Parts: sequence; C-alpha cells; structure tokens
Amino acid sequence: MAVTNYEQLNTSNDVTTTRTLLHESIPLTGTIIKGTYGTFPNEDNIKNYSHGQFQSVYDYPYLSSSANHIFDITLGFDESSALSGSASSTQESKKINMYNQMSQVLLGYTGSTNAVREFELDTTLDGLNTMKEAMFVNFSRLITKDQIKKGSFSITLGTGSHSNPFALTKVLTDASSSDTGGTANTLGGDYGVLYDTGNTARGVVFYQAGLVALSTSSFDTMTDFHSTSAGTSSVSDTFVSSSITGSCDSLRNRIKNISFNNTTEINSTIYFCRVPHNKYNHSTNPTYLSSSTIRVKSVNTDSPIAYITTIGLYSSDNELLAVAKLSEPLRKDPTNELTLRVRLDY
Repeated sequence: MAVTNYEQLNTSNDVTTTRTLLHESIPLTGTIIKGTYGTFPNEDNIKNYSHGQFQSVYDYPYLSSSANHIFDITLGFDESSALSGSASSTQESKKINMYNQMSQVLLGYTGSTNAVREFELDTTLDGLNTMKEAMFVNFSRLITKDQIKKGSFSITLGTGSHSNPFALTKVLTDASSSDTGGTANTLGGDYGVLYDTGNTARGVVFYQAGLVALSTSSFDTMTDFHSTSAGTSSVSDTFVSSSITGSCDSLRNRIKNISFNNTTEINSTIYFCRVPHNKYNHSTNPTYLSSSTIRVKSVNTDSPIAYITTIGLYSSDNELLAVAKLSEPLRKDPTNELTLRVRLDY
C-alpha cells in the first residue's frame, strides 16, 4: 500500500551503531584428532594430499557429506635453521617454503634487509627467542568464526613415549601472556604468547588468523617424538628425515586436547523511529473503514485509534529498503507518542 507521509530520521539523534561480540566454547578432543575413524595414522577423517605440504583434519570421515573441516597441520623451518642443508633432509624446499609463506602472511618482512621475518616467541622483532623451526595448526573459519577469544586458548600436548604419549603432558595457554592483544610488528593481527605451567614461552597464537605456531621447544626434552623402524627420533630428527605428512602424524599423536572460545562479531545500526502524538492515528487499510465509518470508533466523538504492526525504512528518494515487524500490534491514538527501536545486524 502506498505511503503518503514519512518521518525524517535525524542521523545525529535517531541513528547509532553498536558492536556485539558473541562467544562459543570449542572443545577439540584428541579422540577426534586420532583413532576414532580408523587406525592411526590412516584414519578416514584425516586427508593427506599428493603435494604433501599439509594435512587436513575433519570431525567425520572427510568423504562424507556431513564432515566438517576442523584444522590443517603443517611445519617448516627457516633457511638459516641448523636443520637446513642436511644431506638426509626430506622435502627440505617445501618445509622452507611453508615456513616462509606463514611468515610472509603473518609477520611480513624486516625493515632493514627486506628479508622474511623469523617467528619469535614474543614477536617483538628483537632477534631473541626466535622460532627457526615451527609446527603450524591452522584452524578452520567454521569454528573460529571472526577470531579466537583472547585469553581462552589451551592446548594439551603429550610428551611421553610415542606409544604412550600422554603418560606425560604439557599444557600451553595464553591466559598468563603479557603480550595478549598485541599487534606490533605483525600482519596477522592480534597475537598471544603460549606459556607452559612453568611460564616458559612455547608458541604464539594469532587470534584473527586462527593459527597457532608451536615451537619445537615444546618437545625439547624428548628423544622419542616419532618411532621409526630403526628406533626412535627426536623432534629435530623428524623435521629433517620425515616427510611433512609423517611429522604431522607425529604431532597429531601428541595432541590430547584443544579448547578455545571463538568470536562472532555482530555490527548493528539502530534506528529510533519516533511516532508523534498527532500522526499515524489512522490506517489506509481498506478494512479500517466500513461505509465511510472508522470501525474502531463507537461514536463520532471517540478519538481515532490505529495499531502499528510494521515499520518501513526508506531511502532519501522514498524507496523501501528494509521492513521490521513488531512482535505484537501497538495501540496508537492522539494521547500517546511512541519511540520504536529498529536494529539492523550485519
């Protein structure tokens, strides 16, 4: 039905904006990551690729239409690492390229030499506490939404033997990090340092990127990171001799639990639609009248009454842009004024 009059919105008094952050708890147990849908390391919910550069983990066999992507795992080291240049190295160029790619996206380049930056346990670019070798867990946007909530991330790693990894465990959290919320010198947004219970830095979580970089120092006391036919190997040995897929399997074998709160950011524009006492007391609906008489009036001296059920927001040239429905009709007559709050979320 055509609208013949409008109420002008004053942008300074009638329009405002808000931002709301919604959080959801995300628990990822090691039983999903390993052993539920097959025999480790060849479970049906683990997808390996012919390029061999990373491994994907799903919450259900990945060929199923109901499977959801949880995260990807990969690793790499800087070309200046002591592991670089080994004669027995496997996929060395891919490991270096993977480290460089993560660094370029999350950290950028150094200002002086324009070289790829190395990951650091405090990301302050002071050349200390560098992570020349790192394991990366890149979470799906499906579960992180807009970002990981600061101070909520926790990962429990097994540091026991390969056959019994959770005989000993190490818990890393960002809750005690003095760097939580920092943005200096990064392209990947806010970050938090992951500390163990001894308050030693073991990695970095990038909140907006939804990515965790774990230092090999998380397993620095171990001599049995990965079992081989020849015996056992440390994490450094695995970085050199094993393929990326094999090292990802070894890391999966040692992830007991991951938990964090995701964040959904809702931006809203709120319009205060003001209805003055002397307007909108009639309706243009044909059923409002019966033989030219207002149905809701018992006698001619009664005040007109209308019921507001819908609000329309129009452009400056009177084109309808949005419609808001009230949960119940609101009575309107010359004795009252109304202010209706309309919120548009995006």
